[in-house]
Amino acid sequence: MEYNKPIRSLAAGDEVEGFYLIKGAWQKTTAAGKPFLSASLGDASGEVEAKVWDYAGPIGPGDVGKILKIRGRVTEFRGALQLVVDKLRLRQEGDQVDLSALVPMAPLDVDAAWARVEALVDSLDDADYAAVCREMLRRHGEAFRSIPAAKSVHHGFLHGLLMHTGNMLRLADFLAGLYADTVDRNLLLAGTLLHDFAKAREFRFSELGLVTEYSVEGQLLGHLVMGAQEAAQVAAELGVPAEKSMLLQHLLLSHHGEPEFGAAVRPACAESELLVLIDNVDSRMEIYREAMADLAPGEMSGRIFALDKRIYRHR
Repeated sequence: MEYNKPIRSLAAGDEVEGFYLIKGAWQKTTAAGKPFLSASLGDASGEVEAKVWDYAGPIGPGDVGKILKIRGRVTEFRGALQLVVDKLRLRQEGDQVDLSALVPMAPLDVDAAWARVEALVDSLDDADYAAVCREMLRRHGEAFRSIPAAKSVHHGFLHGLLMHTGNMLRLADFLAGLYADTVDRNLLLAGTLLHDFAKAREFRFSELGLVTEYSVEGQLLGHLVMGAQEAAQVAAELGVPAEKSMLLQHLLLSHHGEPEFGAAVRPACAESELLVLIDNVDSRMEIYREAMADLAPGEMSGRIFALDKRIYRHR
């Protein structure tokens, strides 16, 4: 029996006991009419599917995001590992749990990344865009520093939004210089900073800060619309000229590129076009980074849904 064995290290035949995060939970019934719990359990190293046979509760979908103590064994089902759980309970007061082993975190120095963001905002020489950025950081800085950038596709770990946006800002700064005769650096950097701020309202979070589901606002409006609405409100409060406010809203509303990918409008200026590309570059490179961590040199991955293909980790 191995205690708190990292999910990435599990192998068929292992007997395990320890604490894991409930990433998903579904109460189901077998063909014979017997209840069981199907779950996805995770730690900082990965996720594994789990089954609890002949189980009708009380643990279920309402416990997603909580910490579960389990005892079970690892099997293989249809070519994938599966954890068959014999005993389970939620974490109790007094349990000694290493949260750093359970919650995935961005591979970055948070204070240094935050300082780079602030320095780029301070470098803006347009007082209107700079004022909007500073007010939005004042309102949302704490969440911006800590929350994931997504539920699962990319940067789905603590400080993921800071990592994603910080990378994008550095790329935007470089490209604004490269295309200085075409791009307004102030508008591009302001739109880049604010493009995902509304994810703090789009998502609901577990007690440990990970995304568990979409909020009602997130499902009915989405972070593009909510972000543009707040940017317009802040711009109005600060007396920002109408066209600058409209351009900033346009970048937020169009940064998914095409309506089929969630954009409210298609990009119609150089800065919005560039923001779409920058967002795609950083999100796709993060998908590669995370996928290659599970591949040996010379190995092909399985199909990666977000990329719609398999990838290769070269030697």
